[in-house]
Amino acid sequence: MKQIENIFSKTKTKSEHICPNPKTPIIIDSRESQSLITANLMEQKANIQHELLEIGDYLINDIIVERKTYSDFLSSITDKRLFTQIKQMKKYESQYLILEGFDFSYKSRLHQNAIRGTLLSIANLIPIIYTENERDTTKFIIQIAKRQEKLPQNFSLRQTKSNLTSEQQKQFILEGFPGIGPTTAGSLLEKFGSLKKIFNTTETQLEKILDKNKLKKILSLLN
Repeated sequence: MKQIENIFSKTKTKSEHICPNPKTPIIIDSRESQSLITANLMEQKANIQHELLEIGDYLINDIIVERKTYSDFLSSITDKRLFTQIKQMKKYESQYLILEGFDFSYKSRLHQNAIRGTLLSIANLIPIIYTENERDTTKFIIQIAKRQEKLPQNFSLRQTKSNLTSEQQKQFILEGFPGIGPTTAGSLLEKFGSLKKIFNTTETQLEKILDKNKLKKILSLLN
């Protein structure tokens, strides 16, 4: 018989050890601050920060992660918000949809073939990760953060001011705005070409690259 794990026990077994101390910041949506996943991340001494995210539940560099329990997943299909959320997530460089506790035996008005069709449609847009429970979800989030430490990161020009080219000076200025890192600055310059065009463009155009939270902070400084 499979042993049932007591998640409230103060005694932790070796099998519960995940992968402690990921240095990459994990930004948690403030509405998720009381979740068991947040408690698990704190237990693993992850570098967590709390912020009200416009999109998704967890932000790791330019990776947005949306977590849905199976019941929430079904509800998001019914009220048609699922694909709107996925479309918004595409503003980030990388995206993951975590489906936690996926169970076809869960009673639902939706036909199983409708659920399968939705999964196929999602899979063509963003990667799907299936997890068993909150602790399994925590493992994936930490692994995403740990993997970021091994990847070459875009170099921020805010670290040096000397001998910058004209293009680097533009990037330097953009990185001075809150929430704008080297990746986002590069995307803005690639799309608009100049600082003048960036600052004079419409909010609708900027929203294609910036989430509403970042855009609000920038506009508050420009206005």
